[in-house]
Amino acid sequence: MKHVMINKLFHAFSFIIIGGSLYMAIEWLWRGYSHWSMGIVGGICFVLIGSMHVLKLPLLGQAIAGSLIVTLLELISGLILNVWLQWGIWDYSHLPFNLFGQICLLYALFWLPLSLAAIPLYHELRHLLFRLEKPKYRII
Repeated sequence: MKHVMINKLFHAFSFIIIGGSLYMAIEWLWRGYSHWSMGIVGGICFVLIGSMHVLKLPLLGQAIAGSLIVTLLELISGLILNVWLQWGIWDYSHLPFNLFGQICLLYALFWLPLSLAAIPLYHELRHLLFRLEKPKYRII
């Protein structure tokens, strides 16, 4: 039992590192810079998005849920890091349909195709690295 828990924690930690690194690379390409805290948030998002297959949602439903998860975590981390700690990592207050300058509709929509790409990537890596079975996808 303890061995199984350690394995699951190792898998999750591995994917936090992988997902966080991928997120920071995307952010560097998009904005020209990133912040170490976004590696943590991006990694957690990657694990949550990749773990949604247990809900048996179609792929599009998982991508929509993934977009909502990322947006919610972006709001929570933004309120903590940017508003409370005043680190000033990002500010969307100049964009339309923003909430507290921490999330906005435009970026919430951007998370949809990124979530759609992250789902099969997560499962392919899970299969290649840990020999775990890939789930079967339904599109809708």
